Amino acid sequence: GGAPVKRRLVILASGNGSNAQAIIDACASGELPAEVMAVVSDHGEAMALTRADAAGLPAVHIGRRAGETRPDYDARLADIVTGFDPDWVVLAGWMRVLTLSFLGWFPGMVVNLHPALPGQLPGLHAIERAYEEARAGRRSGTGVMVHLVPDEGVDVGPVLATAEVAILPDDTLDQLAQRMHAAEHQLLVDTLRRLCTRSLTNGVIT
Repeated sequence: GGAPVKRRLVILASGNGSNAQAIIDACASGELPAEVMAVVSDHGEAMALTRADAAGLPAVHIGRRAGETRPDYDARLADIVTGFDPDWVVLAGWMRVLTLSFLGWFPGMVVNLHPALPGQLPGLHAIERAYEEARAGRRSGTGVMVHLVPDEGVDVGPVLATAEVAILPDDTLDQLAQRMHAAEHQLLVDTLRRLCTRSLTNGVIT
């Protein structure tokens, strides 16, 4: 056959966007048979938007309105993301819990990256919390996972892939964070490559 069909990705990122950059780079190099249609952020100052702009991609800021409910925000978000017709919506450092007002439009299509292993350290500041636990002698490692987001549970959807990251005795938080980010970039790109080249049945990559 000819060239593989390029999957359409929309990335949601609240902050620095280093994972978004890893995806943009992997698409540009051909490592990922996909195309980033847009990078969307809830923060206008997000570095993720600057990165998208620098790559010539649509950089979309969707700010919160005063007094707006989460479902109302999510409905606006869904409306804009739908316009880019994504095959996959990738949460790459997206810091808001999404409700079914968004997720209901993208069943089995929303992929999240979380810097902890399944069942460990859900929610914010997972790297810092893992580091503190290691310093207290309660853990010797942590990891990253990529999972589907079917509903409003935080960091608990069907797991697509994991990678373990050791916490070394003399690690600084910054050293651990750098190793975690490297593991995130690799796992996210590898998992997206599998998703983009294979089909997904009931949350299982076939």
